[in-house]
Amino acid sequence: MRRWNGWGDDAVNFALEADALAFLAQRIGAGRGRQDATFEQACAALPPSRLPFHKLIDTTAPERLRNALGQSLPDWLKLRYGRIGAAPDGVAYPESPEQVRELLQYAQRYHVAVVPHGGGTSVAGHLTAGGGEQPTLAVNLTRLCRMAHLDRVSQLATFGAGVYGPDLEAQLRAHGYTLGHFPQSFEYSTLGGWVVTRSSGQQSLRYGRIEQLFAGGSVETPVGRLEIPTFPASAAGTDLREIVLGSEGRIGVLTEAVVRVTPLPEYEAFHAVFFPDWTRAEAAVRELAQAKPGLSMLRLSNALESTTMLALAGHKKLIGLLEGWLSLRGCKEGKCMLMLGASGAKPQARAAIGAALRMARRHGGVHVGRKMGDKWKQNRFRNVYLRNAAWEHGYVIDTVETAVDWPLVEPAIRAVEAAAAEALGRHGEQVHAYTHLSHLYPQGASVYSTFVYRLAGDFDEDMARWRSLKQAVSRAIVDSGGTISHQHGVGSDHAPYLVAEKGAAGVAAMAAIFRHFDPQGIMNPGKLVQAAEAQA
Repeated sequence: MRRWNGWGDDAVNFALEADALAFLAQRIGAGRGRQDATFEQACAALPPSRLPFHKLIDTTAPERLRNALGQSLPDWLKLRYGRIGAAPDGVAYPESPEQVRELLQYAQRYHVAVVPHGGGTSVAGHLTAGGGEQPTLAVNLTRLCRMAHLDRVSQLATFGAGVYGPDLEAQLRAHGYTLGHFPQSFEYSTLGGWVVTRSSGQQSLRYGRIEQLFAGGSVETPVGRLEIPTFPASAAGTDLREIVLGSEGRIGVLTEAVVRVTPLPEYEAFHAVFFPDWTRAEAAVRELAQAKPGLSMLRLSNALESTTMLALAGHKKLIGLLEGWLSLRGCKEGKCMLMLGASGAKPQARAAIGAALRMARRHGGVHVGRKMGDKWKQNRFRNVYLRNAAWEHGYVIDTVETAVDWPLVEPAIRAVEAAAAEALGRHGEQVHAYTHLSHLYPQGASVYSTFVYRLAGDFDEDMARWRSLKQAVSRAIVDSGGTISHQHGVGSDHAPYLVAEKGAAGVAAMAAIFRHFDPQGIMNPGKLVQAAEAQA
């Protein structure tokens, strides 16, 4: 059963061991658990539905609650404290594009806001109902989940946009193919969500980000269906795929997506390498990204994240032996861990790993083999369950991410972590902040920072702490020359910072496109381009 107020399957737990809790207590103080609101209490807090009857719409409180929010920290606070606030007035589960069209016509007739809903894994406020006098309908697309066609010659697959990651891969793997798109939310996010938020998977070095994988599809908009045919390439004006990518439900509902698939790799391996310090580690991964040896993944943790990951791993004796061995080879307190991987034909993948390890050694890298890499792959979709365990012990975990050019990487890391410390310091709290580069490019890198701090145990104070943190680190990202999102999208949480990247003219152009497809402004209002809408 899916957790209604946390991450993932409620039968799966990723416990924090006593040593890990002691590590956190030493860094930021001991946490105190609290009693969460029950599902029944949260349902009782929802106001009555305001929607006129429609045969496809469920207005019961349990369905509305399960489709009310995503996985951002403010979403968690609302669910855990039972302070839901604005919620959808009803939920529909369409089973065809025609039913989506019917629901959009209903929404136009009664001026109902429409929030497209996939796996509910948004961490940027994409799914929040607008509140106010306008009722909201959540359109849950997860019944649009079938692979409709597989073109083996062109290696194109057509799916319903509501297909979950594991189901998509299972349908492809039955025919010997993979999409290769593995965000950390893979188990519970959907293809449509990946497209409309411009998602990036952990092995994007080989398979590409979702914009390289999305070949075409179909969108139901308030003014009619937008069909995007597939081409290997086109010079015919504006690429309509780009209007859909990153649109976050503002132009309509993506119902079908055609994606570029790849034969299943013959061989796949992940290896861990440690560097003595950040300077040599960054130089190594920059060389790797620019040399393009054929890897599928590079992920570099800074010193504090490396220390944290080892501390949370358990197996204290084994980790102690590893750290002693690394110390003898020059990787001591400031050591940084790199995880690298390759996928494909066995000779080429092994050659890519060999070339990468030789480059790493030139920068002082110490190869520790495949065992840690295998463990990383085993747990790569489970680590997010630490959010549940941390909450139970009185801690919260939040993240921000950006991407910057290489000269800005280290300054951006320092600025974001310092901004987090200052923001929580104003509340009399410490923060445990650490960072990794989750995706590497010849031009630069993504910068992904995690923040662990203590719960206050009071809804208003915990929300105030999050707002202080979010505003401070978002401003630090913008001031550091970074994008406000590399992979999570904009939603409502990042919308105030979009103009710094796009400029007033750029944001206004986006808003004009949305108005063209959605003249009444019913599609996911308040997301992505709030500032432009306020000026309109």
